[in-house]
Amino acid sequence: MRLFIAEKRDVAEAISQALGGPARPTGAAFHVNDDRITWLWGHLLRLTDPEEHDERYKLWDLKTLPMKWPVSYVPEKKHAAHLKKIIEMAHQADELVNAGDPDPEGQRLVDEVIEFAGLTGKPTKRILINDNNSPAILKALKDMKDNRRFHGLSMSALARAVCDQRVGYNLTRCYSTMAQKKGYQGVLSVGRVQTPIMGLVVARDRAHEGHEKQAYHIVKARIALTDQVVEVEFVPAEDAPVDAKGRVIEAEFASKIVSNIKGKPATTLSAQTTERKNDPPLPYNLLALQADAAGLWSYKPKKVLEITQRLRDQHKAITYNRSDCRYLNDERHAEAAELLLSLTPPFGDMAEYATPKLKSKAFNSKKVTAHHAIIPTMNVPQLDKLTQDERRIYELIAKLYIAQFYPPAEFVSTKVELEIAGHTFKAEGRVNSSPGWRMLDELALKEYEKAERQPKLYRLQQGDSGPAESAESVQAFTKPPARYTMKTLLKELTSVAKYVTDPEIKKLLLDKDSDKQDEAGGIGTPATRDAHIDTLFRRGFLGEDGKKVVSTELGRNFHDALPEFAVKPDMTALWHEKQKQIEAGELNHLKFIEEVDNSVAREIKRVKREGLNIKIQGVQCPKCKTGILRARKGKTKFWGCSNYPDCKATFPDKSGKPDLKAKPAKKMAPSTEHTCPDCGKGLIRRPAKRKGLFWWGCSGFPDCKFRCFDEKGKPKLEN
Repeated sequence: MRLFIAEKRDVAEAISQALGGPARPTGAAFHVNDDRITWLWGHLLRLTDPEEHDERYKLWDLKTLPMKWPVSYVPEKKHAAHLKKIIEMAHQADELVNAGDPDPEGQRLVDEVIEFAGLTGKPTKRILINDNNSPAILKALKDMKDNRRFHGLSMSALARAVCDQRVGYNLTRCYSTMAQKKGYQGVLSVGRVQTPIMGLVVARDRAHEGHEKQAYHIVKARIALTDQVVEVEFVPAEDAPVDAKGRVIEAEFASKIVSNIKGKPATTLSAQTTERKNDPPLPYNLLALQADAAGLWSYKPKKVLEITQRLRDQHKAITYNRSDCRYLNDERHAEAAELLLSLTPPFGDMAEYATPKLKSKAFNSKKVTAHHAIIPTMNVPQLDKLTQDERRIYELIAKLYIAQFYPPAEFVSTKVELEIAGHTFKAEGRVNSSPGWRMLDELALKEYEKAERQPKLYRLQQGDSGPAESAESVQAFTKPPARYTMKTLLKELTSVAKYVTDPEIKKLLLDKDSDKQDEAGGIGTPATRDAHIDTLFRRGFLGEDGKKVVSTELGRNFHDALPEFAVKPDMTALWHEKQKQIEAGELNHLKFIEEVDNSVAREIKRVKREGLNIKIQGVQCPKCKTGILRARKGKTKFWGCSNYPDCKATFPDKSGKPDLKAKPAKKMAPSTEHTCPDCGKGLIRRPAKRKGLFWWGCSGFPDCKFRCFDEKGKPKLEN
C-alpha cells in the first residue's frame, strides 16, 4: 500500500480524483484501490517551548537568559487524533509519498510527521504538485523523486523555524524584562521580520517629518504648430543648475529661459508615435489582494486573509488563498469556457462577453511557483448569500480572472522634441483607441480616460514650426516621502532591499527573490506578513492616523533602544544565505542554530551589561519619586507604584489616568465598644456591596479574618 501525505485536504481530494478515486474520504483518508491519500491540517506538530524542558523558564527572569532547549516536537492537541491515524496508516504502508506543497515549508510539514513516526527508513517518494487539476497531477505522478533528495530543503526550513523561535523568545523576554524594571507594563516583542517592519515605518515617519522643502522651477511654453496649440516643457542641458532629479533649482536661470524663448519660433526636431497596449493585471496573489482591499476599504491584511479563508473553506469558492504567485498553469486555460459560463449568472454581461479563446500572459506554467494565482472555482456562490466583506473580496478575485479574457486596453502615444532659441523642449500626447479590459472596472476606465492628453499631437512631423505664444516659469516644491498607508506598506515589504546600503546584504536579499514575481528583496511572506503587522498594532508599536500607518512614541523609543541588526532586514538576507548552504548539504542545520544561539547570547550579555536605553512614558510616583505608576485591577481599576512592595502608594483611576489630587480614603477607626471574639482587637463596621447594608470585620485583618453580620448598628455575635 502507498500512503500519500498531502499538506491540505483539497490536494488529497485532487490526488484521489486524478487516480480515479472518490471525492469523499473514508475516515482520515481517501481510498483508491490499494492506495491511501491522507492530509495534514497545517502543522500537526509544533516545536516545543523552553518551559517544557526546564521549570525555570516558566518565569520571565533575566537570570535564566539566554534559554537553550532541545529541538523536539509534540503533537498539536487539536489535531492529535488525526495525527495518530496518519501514523497508524504510515506504519502499515509499504511506501510513503510526501505530497506537501513544493516549497521548503511544505517539504518540512510532511517530513516532520514521518520523523515523529520513526519511519525515516521507510521507502518514501516526493511528488511536486502546484496545480490541483487532474492532468497536472497525473503528470507529476510520472515524475516522482526519492524524498531523500529534498533532505537539505527540509532541514533548511527546520533551521529557520528553530532560529526564529530562539531569537524571538530570548530577545523578547530580555527587552521586556529590562523595560518592565523601568515601569513598562507590556511586552516588547522582537522578530526577524516583525521588527524590521517597525523599522521601515519609523524611518519613513522621520524622513517625512524631517523633510526640508526645496524650491524648483518648471519652464513651460505654448507653441502654435499647424492646427493646434502644443504645451511643451523645458529639458535642461547637462550644464544647467539642476538637482539630483534634473529639476531647475535657480529662479534666475528659469526666468532667463522664459525671456529667451518668448515669441521665438519653435521647430520640431523629432516626433515619434507608437501604438501601445496595456494588458489586464495578472490575477491576484494574497499580497496584491490585501493591498487592493486596503486601498479600497481600509481592510487590514489579517482581515483579508480571514475572509479568503472563509471563501475557500466554507464556500469552496476560490482556490488556495495564501499563494504568492500571480500566474496560472497553461492547463488551466482549457477550463476557462466552463468557468466563465459558471460566472455568468452573478456577473452577467461581464462574464458572458468574455472570450475564452483569448490567452493572457497570466497562463504560463513556467512562472507558477508552489501555488498558482487565486481564482474562482466552479463552485460559484450566490452573491447575496455572502457577507458584504466576502462579496467584496470574491468580486475582486472573480473580476480580475474574467479580465484575462478581454483584450488589452489600446492607445497611441506620441513623444515630440522641439528646439526654441537653442533650448530643448518636450511634449507628450496620447489618444485612446480601445478600453479593452478596462471597461470592466469603473476606476480603471476613469484612469484610462484621464490619461488622454494633447490628442492631436500625433499629427506633428519633423520640421514643423511655429511661434512660442507664451512662456512661464512655475515654482514648485519638493515633497516629503509620503507616510505609509496599509496598501503602500504591504507593497514596500516586497522590496526593502532598495533601502539597504551594504552592497553584499542588498545582493543577498535580491538573490533570495530572483525566482519570484512581485518580490524584489522583500521580507516575510504573503502568508505571514499580516500576522507581523497585526502584532505591531497590538503591541502599540504602530498606530493609524486616518488611512496612514504611523509609528507610535513607544514604537520609536523601542526602535531606538534596539541594536541595528534587529531593526534592519539584514538578518533575513544572512539567514537565507545559510539556508541555501543547508539545502546544498554544505552546512549542518545544527551548526547554523548554534551560530544563532551564540549571537543571541552576545546580545543578551550586552543588554545585561549596558541596560536598555528606552524611554518609558508614565507618571512618576509622587511618594517614592523613583517608581512609575502602573494601572492595576482590583474590585475597581487603580494605579500602583512599580516599586511595590517597597512603595505601596496607590491612586484611584480617573478617565484612564491616576488621580493624584484625590484625597486619601479615610481609615475607619476600630470600635472600642465591640471587640473581636477571636483575637480581642476592635471590630470595624463596613458598608456592604448592597446599598444600605453593613457588615463587621476585625481590625486585625489579614492576620485575623473574623467577620459577622450587622444587626441594627451592632455586630451580630454568636451567644
